[in-house]
Amino acid sequence: MAINTDVDDWGGVGSNDSGERAWLLQSPSVDSVRHPEMDSRGSGGVSSWAAVFIVVNAALGAGLLNFPAAFNMAGGVTAGLALQMFMLIFIISGLVILGYCSQVSNESTYQEVVRATCGKVTGILCEVAIAVYTFGTCIAFFIVIGDQLDRLVAAVAHDKDGTVSGYWYTDRKFTISVTAVLIILPLSIPKEIGFQKYASALSVMGTWYVTIVVIIKYIWPDKDMTPGYIPTSATSWTAVFNAMPTICFGFQCHVSCVPVFNSMSRKEIKPWGVVVTFSMIICLFVYTGTGVCGFLTFGSNVSQDVLMSYPSDDIAVAIARAFIVICVITSYPILHFCGRAVIEGLWLRFQGEQVEVCVRREQRRRIVQTLVWFVVTLVLALFIPDIGRVISLIGGLAACFIFVFPGLCLMQAKLSETDSRTTSWHGLVVFGVVMVTIGMFIFGLTTTNSIYQDVVS
Repeated sequence: MAINTDVDDWGGVGSNDSGERAWLLQSPSVDSVRHPEMDSRGSGGVSSWAAVFIVVNAALGAGLLNFPAAFNMAGGVTAGLALQMFMLIFIISGLVILGYCSQVSNESTYQEVVRATCGKVTGILCEVAIAVYTFGTCIAFFIVIGDQLDRLVAAVAHDKDGTVSGYWYTDRKFTISVTAVLIILPLSIPKEIGFQKYASALSVMGTWYVTIVVIIKYIWPDKDMTPGYIPTSATSWTAVFNAMPTICFGFQCHVSCVPVFNSMSRKEIKPWGVVVTFSMIICLFVYTGTGVCGFLTFGSNVSQDVLMSYPSDDIAVAIARAFIVICVITSYPILHFCGRAVIEGLWLRFQGEQVEVCVRREQRRRIVQTLVWFVVTLVLALFIPDIGRVISLIGGLAACFIFVFPGLCLMQAKLSETDSRTTSWHGLVVFGVVMVTIGMFIFGLTTTNSIYQDVVS
């Protein structure tokens, strides 16, 4: 949810620009000239500790709510933890590779690193993937809003079973639509998103609070909560892969971490490796705490959104729901801004329009793009029943950002070297091939399975 963290907020450097440019995902076709005021204010760079918090902030998000269900799908705690630890090796490796390729190519955004290292076609595919990923995440945000508002409305109406009364103003589709039109749409239309720094802080507070509540509820469960069957092994070896989209969706911070690397005071691979390793360990504890405790609390009865499994009249859980709603409401415009920036860059690149014409038509394009994006994501969210279906679809795409594109970048970067090809050189090329192979396997398997389960069945 915090994909667009402003590194200057952590670096202790004051900002003179009240408008957030969202340069983490900004296409260079939209704003290709580095602004002197931005370079001067960030010349000192951020410390390694600040970079750790930024990376953690970028990784933690709405995927947290789906981790208990992912452990259930994987076949229990042992299988879920083993799968996380296996994938964490490649997740950390991908972040280090992106830092290395950013240093080699001298580019400061994910899509431009891919474009400079792997060529124009792969760069365009990367930008399209970013647009689709942010689009899917925006749909997931609307579903999360609907889930939490259902229970909050039920709590106000004192319905302990979580069911909402049949009044039209308590209907799920109505509450999502009103929240979207009155709050999210006005926040999405502006050219600048200066409130972004506050949304990032809320995201961190919200995710940590949810984790603490889930752990406490497991240690001291309510008397009326009885767990279902707790599986200790997967029903089949292929069932373990059902948890992969959630893990990829949860740990995917690679797109927003390339600018974090470039913002560091020591822009070197060794300190960057320490930063991403420590950051992912923190995320591992948060996701594991939520996943294990939520799964053991409800067993096979756990919902795709773990907060939906708790009674609606629980005060601590109601506060967690309110936190999540606020985080998602403020994070939707950020993700939309990132997707819109990539679409704008693709549009201008293919049209080849002059800068003066682009500026003159920018407002009209921005409003049209925002309205189309908003309406389509809202309509899809109204008819998609749970967040798990969206995560299963876009989680496979997250695997491309974690495995495929970093693997391709590593292969191309090493193949372009003219020095003597040592054993380590061959080892890195093979590792790149392995990453691409695993990423394509996860993407193909999870996407096909998701389409089959959600569309055909």
